[in-house]
Amino acid sequence: MEDKQTEARENRSQRKGPSDNTIFIGSKPLVNYIRGVMTQFTKWDAKEVMIKSRGKFISKAVDVAEIARRSLEEKEAYVKGINIASESFEADGKRTNISTMDIVLALK
Repeated sequence: MEDKQTEARENRSQRKGPSDNTIFIGSKPLVNYIRGVMTQFTKWDAKEVMIKSRGKFISKAVDVAEIARRSLEEKEAYVKGINIASESFEADGKRTNISTMDIVLALK
């Protein structure tokens, strides 16, 4: 059992790639996402964190970004970029569009 935990921990520490510093916003409480952003900057020394959201969670993503930015004022965090788009998919024979937003927070 302990070997599996050690192996999982090593796999997490070896992960590299664009999704390492990405927070996906969903239905969990706001504070969970804020804690995730703060952890990326403080514990993992990330230079940037991307906050991704879709549909009704876009307003929650904006709240997370602003609260995290204000909490990291001493580290001079700022909004590096915002990307908005829409995804189109088909469900039950109907074509549906859903809005998406990516917010990139960075440290100076």
